[in-house]
Amino acid sequence: MKHVGKNPSARRRATLFGLIVLVVIALALSLTRGSVDLSWGDAAAALMGKGNALASAVVLDLRLPRALSALVVGSALALAGVLMQVLLRNPLADPYVLGTSGGSAVLVLIAMMAGAPHSVVPVAAGAGALISMVLLLLLARSSGDWSSSRLLLTGIVLASGWGALISFLLSVSPAQQIQGMLFWLMGDLQPVTPGWWRSGVVLAALMLSLILARDLNLLAEGDLRARSLGLRTGLLRLAILLGASALTAVAVTLAGPVGFVGLVIPHMMRLLVGPDHRLLIPSSMLAGGALLILSEMTARVLWAPQQLPVGVITAFIGVPVFLLLLQKGASRGRP
Repeated sequence: MKHVGKNPSARRRATLFGLIVLVVIALALSLTRGSVDLSWGDAAAALMGKGNALASAVVLDLRLPRALSALVVGSALALAGVLMQVLLRNPLADPYVLGTSGGSAVLVLIAMMAGAPHSVVPVAAGAGALISMVLLLLLARSSGDWSSSRLLLTGIVLASGWGALISFLLSVSPAQQIQGMLFWLMGDLQPVTPGWWRSGVVLAALMLSLILARDLNLLAEGDLRARSLGLRTGLLRLAILLGASALTAVAVTLAGPVGFVGLVIPHMMRLLVGPDHRLLIPSSMLAGGALLILSEMTARVLWAPQQLPVGVITAFIGVPVFLLLLQKGASRGRP
């Protein structure tokens, strides 16, 4: 233990291994805890297709799909948060700061008002995210380069416009549809698997981010230094923007806008593993997945049998944790 404490690289590898264990424990707890508690043996038997009918239905049809979706959404939001904070060089940047979730929310609310079936909601969310991203690309393009300040200001204005449309749609929606709309806007996981294409987008983004990890380290130190070392910052910024937008779209189509995961997790992991993106990226994804799995379980258990939106739980966790990280960073002389 003393050797690990004195060796930063060994400590960081131990942190990464600990996060993998945490994800496994979170998945196990999610499968066994709920309005109907199951033993570890019953859950394992259900996974192997040998459990009784009740355990199999609870585990395979309800809890496992939600846990896997939470893992994908949490990982996607955490990675998107890391990329956004590099892109904008702003510690308050999160996956939703550029208005992607606002475009999704507008189209989803319109679909709900039109009485569309629930299967249409992910399609509407994806289309809204795509429209928002295209608008951002068209409005933020400036004289041959992607300026961080221009991207941020354009995204904030775009998000404000979407917010106004959301308020208008909520004000004119029928009363019987308001609860479903608010649940989606607060972040709500359904018992559906993430699907191969969402998992594929997250894995592809992970691999590309790790390949570009050294470039991300340079870009985080400033444009001038990155350019002096031969880095094509304009192309890298565009790649980061597209990757973060795709990850945010994946999360929104699956769970709606779940807050604080993409904001808090990257800061927390920087304190544990440092700013090197070769470790920061995988550790943030593991921590984000574990956090959302545990939040999803808490949303089912805390007010059982009534289920809370998972976004409410992440907000309750995220606000005090972020304030604690802010205070800890100030005590160390960090912004």
